[in-house]
Amino acid sequence: MIAYILQRLLSIALSLFGVSLLVFFMVHLIPGDAALIILGERATEDALVELRQQMGLDQPLYKQYGKFLWDLAHLDLGRSFKTNERVIDEILRKFPATVELTLAAMGFSIVFGIGAGIIAAVNRGKFWDYMTMFGSLAGISMPIFWLGLMLILLFAYTFPIFPSSQRLDVMLDLDIQHRTHFYLIDTLLAGDLVAFRNAVSHLILPAMTLGTVPLAIIARMTRSSLLEVLNQQYIMTAHAKGLPKRIVILKHALKNSIIPVLTVIGLEFGYLMGGAILTEHIFSWPGLGSWLRAAVEARDIRPIQGGVLFVAWIFMMVNLIVDLLYAYFDPRIRVGGAAV
Repeated sequence: MIAYILQRLLSIALSLFGVSLLVFFMVHLIPGDAALIILGERATEDALVELRQQMGLDQPLYKQYGKFLWDLAHLDLGRSFKTNERVIDEILRKFPATVELTLAAMGFSIVFGIGAGIIAAVNRGKFWDYMTMFGSLAGISMPIFWLGLMLILLFAYTFPIFPSSQRLDVMLDLDIQHRTHFYLIDTLLAGDLVAFRNAVSHLILPAMTLGTVPLAIIARMTRSSLLEVLNQQYIMTAHAKGLPKRIVILKHALKNSIIPVLTVIGLEFGYLMGGAILTEHIFSWPGLGSWLRAAVEARDIRPIQGGVLFVAWIFMMVNLIVDLLYAYFDPRIRVGGAAV
């Protein structure tokens, strides 16, 4: 087990090296002068030359990449040339907003996705099965930006139930001490239930927008996996023994069909961490996605490289955790050549 984890960590390190190489050269293929974009069109030539020297843009690409790898080996992602802040500090400040949104979206998609999949599998070939699968197809097909705008139009303007932007009302935000930068946690630590409810209300629409696609995928995978298990002999035996249908479905069938669903959940969680850019932009959510988008627009090289590497690392670590969870739900699975 330990050997398997070490092997996977080595694989993650090699993959991150590949990601760093790809991102570095893709950033330098973006048209335009990074120094000119940062300083503006009225910048003098001397100022542009000086900034290019500070950014290392006057050196050959292999030297720039070598400098980046050297800093990365020392856990230094550099500084933003636009804000002059350390990239790691900006990531740690923006990351909680994205995690909070991603966890809310995944919670929404897991609860309703698995529930919808169970309903569809139990009612195979019936009305609720067709309705659930139609809803899943619609959820996969809807563009995130369109869904977000429609939810804002419906629930923030036509029926003003939920707010449409930011994480907390400005006046409430001023009274909260941000210790963790997770607003739900910070409002609870402050003992301000009004601010907590306000933070939850701000989270609902973006979480629904971001969680719709994984909800649809989880529902379809749950239905497919559960149908395979429901046809097994031991499920029929459990029914024959007189066990309640709810117990048979939830305790026996669902537990033995959850592994493919876990795979999908792990992959979707990783995708949501890196794919929340559109949702954060639509709802003015100050997270990692919005920060990366601003860095790309400004051609701020170090935040782009550091942010993408960080998201890639999170994605790979989530996949590792999912692999280890397999053993928890099914001890027969062999991980790394040894049963766990």
